[in-house]
Amino acid sequence: MDVEVINNDLKVNISNRQILSIALPISLAILVPQINFVTNNIFLGAWSKKSLGEAGITSVYYLIVAIAGNGFNNALQSLISKSGGEGNIDKIHILLQQSIRIVLKFSLCGILFTWLIAPFILKYFLNPVSYSDEIDFLKIRVLGLPFLYLFQLGGAFLVGTFNSRYLMIGFIFQSAVNIFFDFTLIKGRLGFPQLGFNGAAVGSVIAEIIGLMVVIIVIARLKLHQRFKLLTKYKYDKLISKEILKISTPLVLQYVISLTTWLAFFIIVDGTYNADDKAISNIMRNVFGFAGVFIWAFASTTNAMVSNIVGQHRQHEVITTIKKIMLLSFCAALLMGIILNIFPHTFFSMFGQGDDFIERGIPVLRVVSGAMLIMSIAVIWLNSLTGTGQTKINLAIEIVAIIFYLIYTYLIVKVWKLQLYYAWSNECIYWIIVFTISFICMNKDKWKIKSFQEPFTYT
Repeated sequence: MDVEVINNDLKVNISNRQILSIALPISLAILVPQINFVTNNIFLGAWSKKSLGEAGITSVYYLIVAIAGNGFNNALQSLISKSGGEGNIDKIHILLQQSIRIVLKFSLCGILFTWLIAPFILKYFLNPVSYSDEIDFLKIRVLGLPFLYLFQLGGAFLVGTFNSRYLMIGFIFQSAVNIFFDFTLIKGRLGFPQLGFNGAAVGSVIAEIIGLMVVIIVIARLKLHQRFKLLTKYKYDKLISKEILKISTPLVLQYVISLTTWLAFFIIVDGTYNADDKAISNIMRNVFGFAGVFIWAFASTTNAMVSNIVGQHRQHEVITTIKKIMLLSFCAALLMGIILNIFPHTFFSMFGQGDDFIERGIPVLRVVSGAMLIMSIAVIWLNSLTGTGQTKINLAIEIVAIIFYLIYTYLIVKVWKLQLYYAWSNECIYWIIVFTISFICMNKDKWKIKSFQEPFTYT
């Protein structure tokens, strides 16, 4: 690993090479945890179809509390990128320190909620036969939350300072540890205890701890802690904490509302469709995660580059940047969709199920592939709003899209009782609405005046 960071200039330029230099390392970093999700399901599918189905709801619940950390992650990334665009790198260590304090408190709330409150709420929605197993799984899984949040902040720091090429190192170690413990703990191999369903939870928590440790080592080896004064004595800064919360709170609410709605969708599926459809839906969640790695990487790149360009006071170039990233994102989604739809049998066969299962899953895969194309465009415009600091608009868009999503889902599943692939077409409705409103908002000049408001003062 190169321990010297030569380039002190954190100002980006608008070119495909610059975009790809940021997005490709992020995509590889995102790919690794998605491999973890797929691996979990492959091992659980080999253990039992029941466990594979149960993993759908438990995984979505954990994604809700985990993805909340992405609100702080994206806020920190935006603020660091903007500071870099302004040429004021002395702000960065203060932003990171205040964010660490905030996420540690938030993760403690997530653990307490999962242990003390969530079991009573989920009791009314989960299948009584699998309720105890799923709650036990969640109580173990959520213990990794503080390490995950800190890991995410480390990632935001690396992306915001344009060191994203090193981001994948932590994810690779995390993935390797997760696969090892899935292999050993679920079925009790190599002398390890047989934990079954809970083995996946224990393995994931250990992997998150290792991932954080590796990111800290990477930052130290690159001497970024010296360059950005990360070891400066901590001092609570009310003004900066307030600014971080101002940007991050709408994003946290946006992510929580979005994934809570997805949890509601999985609960509807759980109560309406059979075991095969439940398992197929869980696999589709993996498709969105696994095949969408490039989409989310370009979304993160949009956030970072738009924030940086705004910091340089080059607002007139923002739309051009968005269009460049959008085209690359769409091409990536199209390529992934083509691969999945040419080899659907190969994809589904990885989960250890029979031919009937595969035939039932293929129509759903076709629908999800179409939704991903729309998503590849929509997330770019949505994250451009994040990059300009207009996160309250993000939240408003989310609420509007969710309302239509839920109405559509209810009609398809409960009123018309259509097949599963019709139910998954709700993703198309959701992303069309997100794109339409985001596009309209970004093509108005109002955001150019309001982006991040006035720079706040650091002491």
